[in-house]
Order: sequence, then structure tokens, then C-alpha cells
Amino acid sequence: MANREELALIRGARAGRAPAQLELGTLYLFGSAGLPKSLPTALHWLDRAAQQGCATACQLIGTHIPFDVAVQSQRPVACWFGQAFDEGNLRAGLVLAQLILGGHGGEVPAPERREQAFAALEAGAAGGLAEAQWLLAQHRRLSGALAEAGAPAVGAAAAPPVRAAPAPLAAALAPRAADPRWLQRAADSGMPQAQLSQLDNDWEDGLMDAYASRALPLARALARQLGASPRSGGQLSPVDVTLLSRCARALAAGAVAGEGESGAEEAEIRHFFELAAAEHDAHAQMAVGLWCARMQVDGKRIVVGEGSANFKKAIRWLTLAGNQGLAEAWYALSRIYIKPEFSQRNVLDAQRYLERAAEMGYRDAQLECGNSAWRARRENESNDVRAVYWLQKAALQGCPQAAAALHKIAPRCEGAAYSETGALSAYGLGSTHPLLAARLELAALFGLTRAEALLLDVTAADQGHCLVVDIRGSYGRSKRRLVVIDSMHERHALDRIVRLFDGIDSGPGGPEGNYRQRLYRLKTLVPESEHAEPGEVEAYEMAA
Repeated sequence: MANREELALIRGARAGRAPAQLELGTLYLFGSAGLPKSLPTALHWLDRAAQQGCATACQLIGTHIPFDVAVQSQRPVACWFGQAFDEGNLRAGLVLAQLILGGHGGEVPAPERREQAFAALEAGAAGGLAEAQWLLAQHRRLSGALAEAGAPAVGAAAAPPVRAAPAPLAAALAPRAADPRWLQRAADSGMPQAQLSQLDNDWEDGLMDAYASRALPLARALARQLGASPRSGGQLSPVDVTLLSRCARALAAGAVAGEGESGAEEAEIRHFFELAAAEHDAHAQMAVGLWCARMQVDGKRIVVGEGSANFKKAIRWLTLAGNQGLAEAWYALSRIYIKPEFSQRNVLDAQRYLERAAEMGYRDAQLECGNSAWRARRENESNDVRAVYWLQKAALQGCPQAAAALHKIAPRCEGAAYSETGALSAYGLGSTHPLLAARLELAALFGLTRAEALLLDVTAADQGHCLVVDIRGSYGRSKRRLVVIDSMHERHALDRIVRLFDGIDSGPGGPEGNYRQRLYRLKTLVPESEHAEPGEVEAYEMAA
């Protein structure tokens, strides 16, 4: 309860005397025996004193009033922070920049106000204020976030967001570039947000050594805090879980010299993984599953620690990781289910998991699916189409084995027989004989012989990723072969040709007639085309 002197100060402050307002605001700023500490109340009285020209009140506001209190004031108080900054108060300049760039009230700051804000931030950053360094480093990221979804304003990076900034603020912030050196300095100053952001940057840039040197002490301290045995159930924040998982992966990759070699270090890696796996980190769950199976992702046996492989536990962890979207986990499961030493060996389950990993984009699984389908082509002739599909997927991800197998399975044939018919497409037959013109264009695109071009059932041949050239039913000397669709130009052209043949019978009973009639039409319309090869018509008649 206020004493006599404090009651007299209150009466004087209410009467409008600046010295009383200054002293009362100071008492509320730090608290006293009779008055509680209250920063909003302190700001109210110091603001009233500053309105009467009290420079000391401006300095107290700039030094002790934080951004989250200043932003809740019903009166504009940025001017007092500006006066304090002009007199050399760097912390006042930090709050001033947050208030200006925050866009409070839905207003975009004017160019001169932006320059004032960034000058204050740069002065504070150069003076060693970690919050100012952090805000400068985050400027570009915050500008992009504001442009996308009206994210919290710049001031919210250092304090809990109070009000959302309008999207037009991004345009006001965008012209100035961020300086990455401030992030490094803020992290070195010990600011947690900056340290985490620096760790994320190091990880995303592939700087494993830098990441491990910064993150390993944090991960070890966290592991000591949690104790020796991992428990399940929300002990850690997502940031801590990511820290443990990434540290373990960095150590396992040998990112730190001398780490990841001795038994103690292997035990530490496993402990990090177990802690993260208990908190549902997918990469950690997969690592624990592989360790239980004593194998690598591709199924190769490794000797780790003591004891034999526990496939039951491995399947549990790998399934959890796979259900979180980790394709490598499904691939590892497929390798377990084909192991001869696994008591529940099941080839069908192995194939199911392998295809799931391939569908999720895992390159090694796509290569294995392609090779497996090619080996099974005698059981089902259409398996070669599936083989080309998976091999093409793997080749697009840079797999040299898949590219070599694809070239062997579906080569682009060369030679006169595969190029001369396509050259006839230069004759303008599109307006008078559109079907024949489309067949000649198809021959030019995919290197078809004359018989293939004239007899191919275009609609049935299109498999999306490849063209199945199979005219054995009409032309006895031919062989089934596949042609890969390599480019978007070929895909668009084939789509147009397929639409042209949609609903048209491509057999001998259709509008094009039999092979003899088609060949006669070609020679009549294009006299420069070659005569029939020896035995060509006879081969067709034998097949018919």
C-alpha cells in the first residue's frame, strides 16, 4: 500500500507536475515498498512527463520499456524511443525499429521511416545487441513470409506477436537485402533463435562439420538432462527432437574428426537415435530399426555391437518410419522380408513394400522394381512395360544402372529401315489424308519401319511412358519392341495423334483397309517412297 510520500507523488502527477510524473513512473518502473512494479503504468506516467519535455523520461522509456509493452500503449510512443536513440541509446533504437517496421495500425511505413528503422537496427547490431543482429539477419525471410500470408511483423521475431502485419508491408521491406554475417554474430552472442536458425542453415547447406561442432554440445547436454533411458511421451519439443536426430546422423556420417569410431561413440549415436525415435522422429526410427536388423538400407549385413539381429523389433521401427513418409524404410522392410534367415520370409510382402518405396520416389526401389519386372517378362509379356516405367523413373533421378538397362530394353533403332519412312512426313498429306499423315509423323518421331507405321494400332500402343510397337498379328516377320517417350514434345504429339485415331478401327476392317491397300495408297500419294521390300507383302499375307 502506498505511503504518504507516494500518495503525494500520485496527487502531484495527476495534477500535471512533470517532476512528480517522472518520479512516479520511476517507482512503477522498478517497484517500491508501497507500489508494485508495473511497466504499463510506468510507461503511462513517463509518457506524460516526456510530453512536458522531460529528457530523463525519454531515456528511461528507451532503456527499460520493452517492445511488447510499448506496442500495447494507447498513445504513440515511438517518438520517445527516437529521442533516446538520437542521444545514443541503442536499446531504444531496437524498440523504435520494431515499432516502425511492425506496421501497426495497418499502415506501411514511409521510406524515410524505414531508413530510420534500419539505421537503428544496424547501429544496435554493430553495438553488440543480439536482438538487432537477429532481426537484420531475418529480414529477408520475414519479407517473404509477409508477402505469402501476412505473417507477424518484424518486431514479433524478438517478442511474442501482438498483432498481425498487413501483406503490403512486404513491399516496404523487400528493397533492403539481408546481411548473413549478422546471423552468425547473433548466434555467437548466444541468442537461442539465432543459434537454431544457424544450425538449420548449416544443415540445409550440407555443412555437416559446422553443424556438428555447434549442435553436439547442445545435444549432449540435452541427453544428460533426460537421463540414460529413453521414454516415450512428449518429453521433448520438436526442435530438440530434430537436434538429436540430426546430431546422430552427422556423427554416423563421420562429420566430426575422431567421432563415430569407438564403441562409446557408437553408443552415444544409438542413444541419440533412441531418444529421437521415442519422440516419433522418422529418421531416428529408421536408424533404430536398421540397427536392430544389423543391416544397411539395402539389406547388406553389418556387425554392430553384441547380439544377433532382432527382425521383429526392426520391422516395428521401420514400419513406424515408413508410415511417416520415409520411403527408405519401406525399401529396408522389403530387404528384410527376402532374407533367408528371417523366419517369416515372404516374397509377396517384400514386393509390396518394394513397390511402395518405388511409388514414393526412392530411386533404388525403382531400379529394383524395373529389374524385377524385366526378369518376370516371360510370365507376363506386359511386364516389360512395367520394367520400362520404373527404370525410366530411376533414370530421371540420375541412376546410371537404370539408364543402361533402359537403353538395352527399349533402344531407339537406327538405320535406313527406321528413318526412311519418317522422312516421308515432309509431304503435306494432313488435309487430304490425315490418318496416313499422322502415321508418317509417328514414324518420324519414334523411328518406325514402314510396316510398323502402317499397321500399328496407335491407341493400344500408347502406354503413357512408352510406345508398344507390336504388329506380329498382322506382319509375321516383325518383333515386339518398346520405344521410350523421351520428351514433352513427343508426348504432346502422341496425344494429338491418339485423339485423331480415337474411335477408329485400326484393323484391316477399318477405313484404312488392309496392309496391301495402305501400302498402295502410300506409293500412290508419295511416288518417291520405296517399293515394297522383297517378301514384305508375302509376310503380311502369311500372317493374315
